[in-house]
Amino acid sequence: MTLDYVKLDPDLRLGICEKVGIYAKRFSIPEPKILLTTREVLDMPREMTEGARTSAYKYLGLSYNRQNLIFLNIRKISDEKDLENTIVHELIHQRFPYLSHGKRFSKLVRQGLRGKNFPPYQKRKLID
Repeated sequence: MTLDYVKLDPDLRLGICEKVGIYAKRFSIPEPKILLTTREVLDMPREMTEGARTSAYKYLGLSYNRQNLIFLNIRKISDEKDLENTIVHELIHQRFPYLSHGKRFSKLVRQGLRGKNFPPYQKRKLID
């Protein structure tokens, strides 16, 4: 799959959807809805893209966790490696919503890129 960040064709869209599906399954999360252009972000209801709506064009990707939605900015992604990194990065945000960027987050992204499977998320039980 070659990336042509000027033209988003149906084959590229399908390839991205397949990659997202594969990683979502590995990370034990439901497959998110994918937005690939800033126009698609702006066409979504405001409450779904609240917080990063008009600034979405600045980023390679965004994760809207509560809505199970990710934005992959195809215009900014220059090659397949960047695409894969961005997909995994945004899905790690979905799988670990409590984790912000840092060493642990970067480690999880690297593990995800290497093919690690993550068990489904379970809330920790409080010990009495």
